Amino acid sequence: MSRRAKNRYPVRNAIVLLCFLGGFVVLATRAVYLQVFNSGFLQNQGNTRHSRLVKDNSHRGMILDRNGQPLAISTPVDSVWANPPALADARAKWPRLAALLGVSTRDIAQLLRKHDDSEFMYLKRHVPPPLAERVMALKVPGVALMREYRRYYPLGAVAGHVIGFTNVDDQGQEGVELSYNSWLRAVSGTKRLLRDLQGNAVEVAESVVLPKPGRDLTLSIDGRIQYLAYRELKAAVLAHHAHAGSAIVLDARTGEVLALVNEPDFNPNNRARFNSRTFRDRAVTDLFEPGSTLKPFTIACALESGQFLPDTIIDTTPGRIRIGDRTISDVHDYGVLTVAGVIEKSSNVGASKIALSLDKDKMWRMLRRVGFGQATGVQLPGEVSGLLNPPSSWVPVDQASISFGYGISVTPIQLAHAYLALANDGVELPVTLQRLDAPPQGERVMSLTTVHRIQSMLKLAVSSEGTGQAAQVADYSVAGKTGTVRKLTANGYSEEKYVGWFAGFAPASSPRLVMVVTMDEPMRGGYYGGVTAAPVFGRVMTGALRLLDVPPDVPRKEPRLITVRSDQVAE
Repeated sequence: MSRRAKNRYPVRNAIVLLCFLGGFVVLATRAVYLQVFNSGFLQNQGNTRHSRLVKDNSHRGMILDRNGQPLAISTPVDSVWANPPALADARAKWPRLAALLGVSTRDIAQLLRKHDDSEFMYLKRHVPPPLAERVMALKVPGVALMREYRRYYPLGAVAGHVIGFTNVDDQGQEGVELSYNSWLRAVSGTKRLLRDLQGNAVEVAESVVLPKPGRDLTLSIDGRIQYLAYRELKAAVLAHHAHAGSAIVLDARTGEVLALVNEPDFNPNNRARFNSRTFRDRAVTDLFEPGSTLKPFTIACALESGQFLPDTIIDTTPGRIRIGDRTISDVHDYGVLTVAGVIEKSSNVGASKIALSLDKDKMWRMLRRVGFGQATGVQLPGEVSGLLNPPSSWVPVDQASISFGYGISVTPIQLAHAYLALANDGVELPVTLQRLDAPPQGERVMSLTTVHRIQSMLKLAVSSEGTGQAAQVADYSVAGKTGTVRKLTANGYSEEKYVGWFAGFAPASSPRLVMVVTMDEPMRGGYYGGVTAAPVFGRVMTGALRLLDVPPDVPRKEPRLITVRSDQVAE
């Protein structure tokens, strides 16, 4: 009976079987389509819902001084970020989150509106570790931490101007950080984060693109000499109530910058107190007339011409000379001087008389060869080239004025570069901030005979009879020149505002260091370069020469034995 019942509806059974088989084929075909031909789409949809790609940061390269001491390093720090849709749904937790981050709930709402079509936004960058822990303890949906890096500068204000600083995105903004940004900067990678149902990141699934750290940079700066220069310049600026000041120390054999400081200073670690007025690297951006510090180059041109010798007589009587409608004067009537005496006494009248007997084209070429009127190429942001007008525009009073440092504008680093040629036996070297393994190839700009004569004259200027005696260094011979100039204002040369200079090198017998000091508008304790700038040179050189183990070149006098008779001793 049952067998007949089963065979009673063979067509219906076949139809049912075909339906089952057809359905299986459709499902199998769909499965093959989804799993084989359309797997990328499904995987992408799954990843979108349960993972996201985020930036994977790496650290910026270190900046080191010539001895391997860190001048700038990157320290890991966390930034708070959020997934806007997830955070928008957790409105109840906004007040506590806002309180921790130091913002208002209105600020959070504005951020969400700004990023309403995004899956990422920063809430607060570079937060302290304790704050990061407290934020995460709130367990706000969609809120997470991202590892970033923040720059730290161990020397702080001591090297602020030369090193500079970075912004919150770790990009250089000033100083070496800016000029060498492409070398120092890191290249970010990407990583995939897994998310839970609330949009919170739970773990790193994989690194998609590996980040590349920045490259380290070793500078020519010597942190010890940098500190010495900073300390002494700051003390002098404060003591003289000066508006500003700069000091530069160069290696006389290589042109490397061993120290570069300015006042007023700034601490690159304290972003909250940044003031754009203090960022300016005055040593490379500010122009001043160099005054009498330019006289050695006038005399060098005179010696090179063959018209003068160091003992050639120059009559400066009566202490003034009239050229056109202008009178040029000395501080005193020095009477009859030799060419060497013009340097020792810093006679404007003597320098003017010498200059007016020289060919102005040759005089211009001498100044140009030692670097005036052109940037040094030290690779610091904002360096200016100074002002040296072409000789075709010179009239006699211009030629006379330039001979003693008026009518020409230079930066402190340009003057240091020029004195580098005097210290390096007449060979001009490029100035550099990178540590060198060997001296660079230089270019001779004056004869060896001339430069040795100039060096001897500059030693006289620092003697007890010269204007720069405050620059003397115990046990070492010093060669240098003071300079004092009136500042040019809208109403002409000021009778109250001055710039004091000292430029020189030591030891004079075998120069190792070149230094230039500028004191801008000293208001107390005198304004002459011999009073304001020369003492800074002397104190910095005293410490720097000993730090570098430079042997003394001036023998000490043997102490005189004093005998005292017994009847001369008081009891």
